Amino acid sequence: MNKYETRKTMAGMGPAMLFIVLLGVVSLLSDITYEGARSITGQFLGTLGASAAVVGFVAGFGELAGYAIRFASGLITDRTRKYWTMTITGYVINLAAVPLLALAGRWEIAAALMIVERIGKGIRTPVRDAMLSHAASEVGTGWGFGLHQAMDSTGAMIGPLIVAAILYFKEGYKTGFAFLGIPAIMVIGVLVASMLLYPRPDELEVNVPALQTRGFPEVYWIYLAGMALAAAGYADFPLIGYHFEKTMVVSRNWVPIFYSVAMGVEAITALALGRLFDRIGIQVIIIAVLLSSIFAPLVFMGGFALSLVGMALWGMGMGAHVSVMRAAVAAMAPRDRRATAYGIFNTGYGIFWFLGSFLMGVLYDISIPYLVALSMACQFAAVPFFLAVKRKSHLSR
Repeated sequence: MNKYETRKTMAGMGPAMLFIVLLGVVSLLSDITYEGARSITGQFLGTLGASAAVVGFVAGFGELAGYAIRFASGLITDRTRKYWTMTITGYVINLAAVPLLALAGRWEIAAALMIVERIGKGIRTPVRDAMLSHAASEVGTGWGFGLHQAMDSTGAMIGPLIVAAILYFKEGYKTGFAFLGIPAIMVIGVLVASMLLYPRPDELEVNVPALQTRGFPEVYWIYLAGMALAAAGYADFPLIGYHFEKTMVVSRNWVPIFYSVAMGVEAITALALGRLFDRIGIQVIIIAVLLSSIFAPLVFMGGFALSLVGMALWGMGMGAHVSVMRAAVAAMAPRDRRATAYGIFNTGYGIFWFLGSFLMGVLYDISIPYLVALSMACQFAAVPFFLAVKRKSHLSR
C-alpha cells in the first residue's frame, strides 16, 4: 500500500492537501519576492535609461529563456526522478536575483538579473507542477491547481503593496529590491520541510490512469497552439508599468498598487475557475480569454479608472492561464511523463509570449493602437483551438 494513502496529518488534512498547501506557502513567499520586484522592474529599467523596446525585449526574452529551459528541466526530472534537487535549485536562482537588483547601476546589469530570475523560475516550474499534479489528482485537478494559484497570487498581491509602501516613504527602487530578500530566505526553509515530509511526491497519485506513455495525444498539441496564441497577445507587466510611468496616467506610487489589484483578482479567479474547471471543463478558459481580451485598450488607451479596470481584467486572464492551463495539461499527460509534458508545453507557451512581448514593445514606440490590435487579435485567434479541444477531449463536462 502507498504510504501516503492512509496517513492523516496533524492539521486534519489528508497528505495530498497538506502537500498542496505547503507548496502554496512556498509560492506565496516566493511571489512576494519576485512579483514585488516585477511590479517595478519596467520603471526601474526606464530610470536607468532603457527604451520601451528594450523593456519589451527584456521582459519577453526573460520569459522565453525561462520557458525554454523548462523542456530540459522536465525531461531531466522524468528521467532522474530528482524532483527536489531541481525544485530547490530553481528557487535559489529565481529568488537570489531579486535582492541583487539593488546593486545594479546600469540597465544592462538589471536586465541580465531579470533574465536570470526568469531562468530560475523556469528550472523549477515544470517540476513543481508535476508534483502538484500528483497531489491534485486526489482532490480534483482544477481545485488543487486553483488553490495553489490562489495562494501564489496572494503573495503576488502582497509583494507589490510592500514595494508601494517603500516607495511611499521615498526609499527608492533599490531599497525595495533589498527588502524583498527577506521572504526569499523563508522560502528555502519551507521547501526543506516539504522535502523531508514528502521525499517521493509522485507517490501521492494513488489512482493512476491507464494512459499511453509514449508521446502525447493530438488534443495536447491543439491545446498548446491555443495557449501559445493567447500568450502572444498578453502584454507583460513591465511594458504596462513602463507605459504608466511614461504617460503619468498612473503615478509612480500607484503602479505597484495597480499590479497588486491585478494579482488579487488573479487569486480569486484562479480559485473560482479551478473549481469550475472540475465541473464544466475547458469552456472555462474560453470564457476567461474572451473577457480578458479587452484589457489592452483599457490599459494602454484609458485614463486612471479605465486602466484600473483593465488591470483587473488582465489579472483575471492571468488567473485562467496559470490555474486552468496547468490543470488541463495534467489531464492530458501520463503520470511518468508529466514533468516532460509541462516542460514542452511551457516552452511553446514561452516562445510565443516572448514574440508577442517583443513585438508589442516595438509597436509601442510606433503606434499604441497597433499594439492593442495585435493583443486582441491573438487572443481571439486562440478561441477556435479551445473549441477544438472541447470537441475532441473529455475536458468538456
